[in-house]
Amino acid sequence: MDGLPFALTVGVITFLLGIIWGGPFVEILRRLKIGKRIRVELVEAQQKKVGTPTMGGIMIILPVFLVTLGLNLVTVIRPQTVFGRSILLPLFVLVGFALLGAIDDWEGIQRSRGRPIGEGISARAKFTGQFVLAAIASFVLAFYEGGFQYANQIILPLIGITLPISPVIFVPLSMFIIVGTSNAVNFTDGLDGLAGIISASAFAAYGVIAYLQGQIFLVQMCFILVGACFAFLWYNAHPAQLFMGDTGSLALGATLGTVAIMTGQWLLLPLIAIVPVAEMMSVILQVTYFRLTRGQRLFRMSPLHHHFELGGWSETQIVQRFWLVGLLSAMAGIALALI
Repeated sequence: MDGLPFALTVGVITFLLGIIWGGPFVEILRRLKIGKRIRVELVEAQQKKVGTPTMGGIMIILPVFLVTLGLNLVTVIRPQTVFGRSILLPLFVLVGFALLGAIDDWEGIQRSRGRPIGEGISARAKFTGQFVLAAIASFVLAFYEGGFQYANQIILPLIGITLPISPVIFVPLSMFIIVGTSNAVNFTDGLDGLAGIISASAFAAYGVIAYLQGQIFLVQMCFILVGACFAFLWYNAHPAQLFMGDTGSLALGATLGTVAIMTGQWLLLPLIAIVPVAEMMSVILQVTYFRLTRGQRLFRMSPLHHHFELGGWSETQIVQRFWLVGLLSAMAGIALALI
């Protein structure tokens, strides 16, 4: 069995394995008292989530890393399979950003550092770590010969024209995409099931796009990620037993940006990941408007899902409606990639 059927099967197996070990994993986090802190200004429904186990992104990252590496171990070792080795890059991004997020989550859990409850490492330290990891990935994408046939270029949707990009432009652009997508998914992670279902839809879309390009290694990883996200959602569905934390959201976002770059279809990323992009833009607009008007707010609260939450939408309504938008946008992205 090869290609898409194999990738889908592995995704299903990853989901089943996640369901099996997810229960004991949640119990371990509870016993270790790795609980979530909640912003005091959020609605009462959110305040009830205080203490729910976080750092659940481990439940996604660990199986994706082990299964993907296991499936591609032979092709990674063989010197003649350059394209097989290219799967190491998104794995590096996944693990690197997960470790950064885990540090932030762990610092946020601690109460003895004199910081506000729920605040992890400083924004400057987090951005520095993100840019360092993104820079490493971008340089590999730009200068690793033969391993990334669709990187270093831009595919124009509808027109069907492919244009090369100079490394001088590609490297900072790639860094911006990886860091931006990482933070966009991080902003999306605020309601039960939201970041997981949106990420799964986006990875499924790019998995199909990678399949159309013949990037079988990337197809496998995308659908392994889908299976792992679904397994996480089994425990993250409302009312959540587990939160992914920055461990999961930073890693998923950065990996999604990397996958988009590896397919050359990164112009479709704002469409395929329309919900995370909207969440991030709401934060940017809120901060900008607040400063320009000296204290007035454009939204009731940002990120965007909290605006609707304070407007009277239930958590389930927001997640389902955002997912419908995200799913349709992912379908539209695949359609544009086919044209």
